[in-house]
Amino acid sequence: MRSVRLPLSLVEASVKPFYRLALNARLPFRVQRALLDLAAPIQTLPDGTVVERTTLAGRSAERITVGATERRNAVLYLHGGAYTIGSLATHRSLAAHLARDSASAVYTLDYRLAPEHPYPAALDDAVAAFTELVTEHDFTADRVAAAGDSAGGGLALATARRLIDTSGLSPAALALISPWVDPGSREAPFARDTVVNTAWAYTSAGAYLGAGDPADAGYAPLHGDPAGLPPTAVHVGTAEVLYPQIVDLAARLRAAGNSLHFVEYPRLWHVAHLQASVLGEAADAVADLGAFLRAAFASDVLFEPRRGGVG
Repeated sequence: MRSVRLPLSLVEASVKPFYRLALNARLPFRVQRALLDLAAPIQTLPDGTVVERTTLAGRSAERITVGATERRNAVLYLHGGAYTIGSLATHRSLAAHLARDSASAVYTLDYRLAPEHPYPAALDDAVAAFTELVTEHDFTADRVAAAGDSAGGGLALATARRLIDTSGLSPAALALISPWVDPGSREAPFARDTVVNTAWAYTSAGAYLGAGDPADAGYAPLHGDPAGLPPTAVHVGTAEVLYPQIVDLAARLRAAGNSLHFVEYPRLWHVAHLQASVLGEAADAVADLGAFLRAAFASDVLFEPRRGGVG
């Protein structure tokens, strides 16, 4: 379906009340999940999208391509939702735009959610899914990237760290959209942005942590060792609740000598990339990640960032 581009101010004015309704700490998580799934079809798929139902490591998954269905490269995409909500449906459009722009097969994973399945269930699922892609599918590790938004971005980072430390595998690259890298932190510059409110985030963080340790680097990858991670792209809006911890992550990655493509978006909200089918600025942000991933897969290609943010 062909995308319809709308003014940024109109899109923001539309998503803000929806997220205030859906991301309400007083609502049961099952209600929050249902509201997000109900709204998911508003975000359409690019022309030529093929969505195939599959499984990875025993979990439901989707393999998404746009155009050619046979792809040399793959992306394991981990959806956001504070580890308590989100689904294959809510992130299908974003994954499809990323599949088109990265010229890859994007695999989205229905990892287990809290509070039914607290930490480390999501991390176990993501690590197992990546491992299956490189052991039972036609991909080598240098042809599989990990990506995600918000909690899924933090999960992608934690997945890479565990893979490197325990199996010697490493994703070809990491593409992180507003990654939630320190769920245990109670330091925020303000209580609410266009999407996230701290009451909901703190409730979800506690549900995911369960009886765990909030300093555990698998739970809060900001506190993990940044050395030796693959080339990493990080996108963040400057007016986000999570902005300080994401800037901290970027500083730690740079200090460890990692290859980092860091883009700040003064006009975009938390994971505005989800609105890529209706918002040109969001589509440009996804295209920037796609270009980064294509360059990472082709190691002899020098990555040149697109316009649209501050590198």
